Amino acid sequence: MKEFVKAYLGKIIPVACNLVTEEGCVKLGEGEPEFTITIHSMPSKTDLMTSTSLALGEAYMRGDIEVDRDLYEVLDLFMGHMDQFTTNHSHLKKLLFTSSSKKNQKKEVTSHYDIGNDFYRLWLDQTMSYSCAYFKSETDTLTQAQINKVDHILEKLQLQQGMSLLDIGCGWGFLLIEAAKKYKVNGVGITLSEEQYKKFTERIKENHLENQLTVKLMDYRELGESGLSFDRVVSVGMIEHVGRDQYKEFMEQVEKVLKPKGLFLLHYISALKEYPGDPWIKRYIFPGGVIPSLREIINLLPDYHFYTLDVESLRRHYNKTLLCWRKNYNANKDKVISMFGEEFYRMWDLYLASCASTFDNGVIDLHQILMSKGVNNDLPMVRTV
Repeated sequence: MKEFVKAYLGKIIPVACNLVTEEGCVKLGEGEPEFTITIHSMPSKTDLMTSTSLALGEAYMRGDIEVDRDLYEVLDLFMGHMDQFTTNHSHLKKLLFTSSSKKNQKKEVTSHYDIGNDFYRLWLDQTMSYSCAYFKSETDTLTQAQINKVDHILEKLQLQQGMSLLDIGCGWGFLLIEAAKKYKVNGVGITLSEEQYKKFTERIKENHLENQLTVKLMDYRELGESGLSFDRVVSVGMIEHVGRDQYKEFMEQVEKVLKPKGLFLLHYISALKEYPGDPWIKRYIFPGGVIPSLREIINLLPDYHFYTLDVESLRRHYNKTLLCWRKNYNANKDKVISMFGEEFYRMWDLYLASCASTFDNGVIDLHQILMSKGVNNDLPMVRTV
């Protein structure tokens, strides 16, 4: 078994490292070892051949695998070689391809976001923003970078007083609150998360914005029949939960509620190519989550009369955001363990570290696409942000 694991890990880890098992220590690769992997309980060959990420991820969660260097630093050395991971798509079909029905998608979304506001408050910044921040300078704090991100989006949307703004997947509401305060717009946010709905409702009252903002527990597929219409639409980190078979439906719903010449900004985690997703992430972190490629979203836009105005990558900003979150998370390790246990703590640390490394290695990206519904010749000809 040791020889199999040695060959298996040697294929996916492109740098030299030591491997310690009950049978002793061996070196993988050429050169000075970068770190040491200690395996207390060996994953089965069947599990490894079914899914690299599931087998190694679950072993790490249980404490069966440990490394002697910071987890992010270790993962960053080889996550760029995820194309060498094994995934048995036939065996994992039910995990990789889940139902996109309203009932199931609500269940999947709430399983992540309704862990509890107390949990997210431990490691998010004071704005409670759970999406890529925007670091305009090296000295920006996470809070400042999240404010920068919202300002960046709102500037792109070219808001004016009295306009209406829809936020699809509004989270805890910081973007809409800023839009209402700074631009005097009227906004509606929709979410499937009960926890986010409750917190956003509280924040609207705290900021005395009841006459400007509304939050609704609503599936995006209900927008077209809602009778609502908007000058601007934004969606931040939500389309990743929609599912590949529902991208057309998503675009159709936005088209139905966006006024002619209106602007739509889509901010989302993207991939270079289309793939069904990582098995470990889908089982433990984001059930049903799928990362769209940039090209498949761009390709859809003309069918809904959307004109692409601007595309921007914030990939390195998300790497830095995740590292900030992980620093906050690990600073609250004891609290997380007291709330959910050691295995949960290790699971989320692995999630944050692995995502940061995949952004750093370009496995995934973050794009903002700005588009107009139909031709809009009233916009400035010069890019301002």
